Amino acid sequence: MTLINLTMKYITLLIASFFFIACGENAPDSTHSHEKETIVKTFPKLDSTRYNVGFLIMDGVFNTELTAPFDIYQHTIFRDSIKAMNVFTVANTDYPITTFEGMRILPDYNYMTDNVPTIDILVVPSAEHHLDTDLEDTAMLNFVKKVDKEALFITSHCDGAFVLAKAGLLDGKVSTTFPSDIDAMRDMFPALDVRKNALFVHDGKYITSAGGAKSFEAALYLTEHLYGKKVAQSLAGGLVIDWNLEEVPHLIID
Repeated sequence: MTLINLTMKYITLLIASFFFIACGENAPDSTHSHEKETIVKTFPKLDSTRYNVGFLIMDGVFNTELTAPFDIYQHTIFRDSIKAMNVFTVANTDYPITTFEGMRILPDYNYMTDNVPTIDILVVPSAEHHLDTDLEDTAMLNFVKKVDKEALFITSHCDGAFVLAKAGLLDGKVSTTFPSDIDAMRDMFPALDVRKNALFVHDGKYITSAGGAKSFEAALYLTEHLYGKKVAQSLAGGLVIDWNLEEVPHLIID
């Protein structure tokens, strides 16, 4: 091999090495691809003259059981001459939770570390694992029990009733849940009185609902209970919902 050929080969290898190093420097570092983003913690500004309504959320929470009552209660701030509602979310993390349908939501409060405001109304939407692993979450169940001591109302939608039952809040109460899970709830909690053929049940300060789109009805019922029929119908009308309590299958335990 001639000196010229050796020189050209050396130059070619040098150029190739340069591009290899350059590409390596610009390639994404996969070791950091799963690191959680930095969260700048800010808390919602709460009006002290309103009810505090906390929504218990976690990975796998279902959109409708969360957003339906959230919509109803949040819209109370646009009604005059009532004690409106502050609405906020609570979870066991500062980082976004992912709903069953894939929506990412940044919780307002972390009940594991934050000083969560007194909750007047707790909303427990259904989540993917409310029939199994979520019921083993001692910290979550203890949080629900703690809130129950001061709350005016504890509400659940769909399988959120399983959380209330596991926490012992439904002992001696009448309740309901997602229609196809009523038998499962009866089997898991045989001492409870779980009813069919009711979209929601109100017993004491506990309101349990069938969930799904009927979460709107359960939330509207609570607003009618607190504010009267006229306000409830106004809230329903703002969301293009026909609301007449007499036409909704429900059970109120005196």
